Amino acid sequence: MNQKTLKASFEIKGVGLHTGDDVSIVVRPALADQGICFKRKDASGQQVIIPARANHVINTSRSTTLEKDGVSVATVEHLLAALEASDIDNAEVEVSGGEIPICDGGARLFMDEISRVGVVTQEAERDVFEVKETIVFHHEGSEYILVPYEGYAVSVMVDFGTQVLATQNAHMEDFSQFREGFSSCRTFCFFHEIETLADQGKIKGGSLQSAVVYVDKKPSEASLKKVKGLFSDHMGELREGKQVISQDPLTFTNEAARHKLLDVVGDLSLVGRKIKGRLIVNKPGHKGNTLFAKHLLTKYLKPTAKKTPDGVIADLDLEKPPVFDTRDVMRILPHRSPFLFVDKIMEVSDNHIIGLKNVTMSEAHFVGHFPKEPVMPGVLQVEAMAQVGGVLALHNYEHPEQYLTYFMKIDKLKFRKKVVPGDTLVIFLELVVPIRRGICAMMARAYVNRQEVTQGVLTALISKVD
Repeated sequence: MNQKTLKASFEIKGVGLHTGDDVSIVVRPALADQGICFKRKDASGQQVIIPARANHVINTSRSTTLEKDGVSVATVEHLLAALEASDIDNAEVEVSGGEIPICDGGARLFMDEISRVGVVTQEAERDVFEVKETIVFHHEGSEYILVPYEGYAVSVMVDFGTQVLATQNAHMEDFSQFREGFSSCRTFCFFHEIETLADQGKIKGGSLQSAVVYVDKKPSEASLKKVKGLFSDHMGELREGKQVISQDPLTFTNEAARHKLLDVVGDLSLVGRKIKGRLIVNKPGHKGNTLFAKHLLTKYLKPTAKKTPDGVIADLDLEKPPVFDTRDVMRILPHRSPFLFVDKIMEVSDNHIIGLKNVTMSEAHFVGHFPKEPVMPGVLQVEAMAQVGGVLALHNYEHPEQYLTYFMKIDKLKFRKKVVPGDTLVIFLELVVPIRRGICAMMARAYVNRQEVTQGVLTALISKVD
């Protein structure tokens, strides 16, 4: 099955549940293999790309927050659930603030917008995590069981140990049930939690239009005075002992469990692949969800399980249109003739890139290296690999011309075959570790006729031009 993205962009405006800030998002189509990512500007105005991956989770208190390079975006789980349930592999979410709008408290509005703009199938094949064995994971009373299955089914059990919200179960056999059965189920909390959450600086944008409040014990008059602003139209119900307070009636008697299932779908999408298996969860929460996603990433979805670089190069279609042509490359890199050694970029993602360098007899260094047997100097092969790496490091920057990449070191360098005029260098680089604090370490390989000619580990520093 192939990957999918949106046919067109859509915009949603609203308020952040916890910050209370007005915020807008623009969800756009994305290239194959890009995955889901969030774009936010940092304090200097630079655009930061935050991949929707479990290793970028930094906070799970009442929502899921992702962070990269000191820039974060919170409450991502409902939008991620809508994208996952809509079978989207690749999308770019531009966020104006630090939080995704809470909207209806679920995922229905996101689902409706995705349905309105439509979904398109891409040429790249989808990479699916097919569960081959039973996987069990525990965290602080939560239990996650993932077993082999032909589709993706999720079952959730919650038990808060109170009369108003005791044991509830929810089950989804496949995503065809998600829109009508789960997307409109709202976030919820207990009345006694509201004061604490407010004291913690949370739920500033909370309202009974987007949340359900369960009252497990009759509140005191002192408590009612503190929350009068939020419950102004429901004070009589609270005094009368009503146990479920919301603007609209419950969509389902087990709406709480259904919303927890929605959260599980969103949080588990942070593995970055579609899951083929049956998931059974007892007492889920954002922390347990995201830790389980990290567990799957580190133990079952290691990078070594991916296709090898040699395999990627063997399958590369050099006739397809490039992602970046020479003019695009020159907008990203400061290099110019005769020291520009990148002609095209064929693929690029957050962690890998493939570039081309056509080796021609007209290049000045062949005059003296060597007159009777021209050979491309090894140092220039390394320079070509480094320039392709510079595109990888800078291509997501809004103003890449304001940045430079400086060599820090070269390790494990090997030259296996000579490179001569008429050859096309196909250069593959992959991040060794995520870029942090401007340090970019990449495994680089160069190929001619699908045979490796050069390899090494390149480390560079990304620095802003003064």
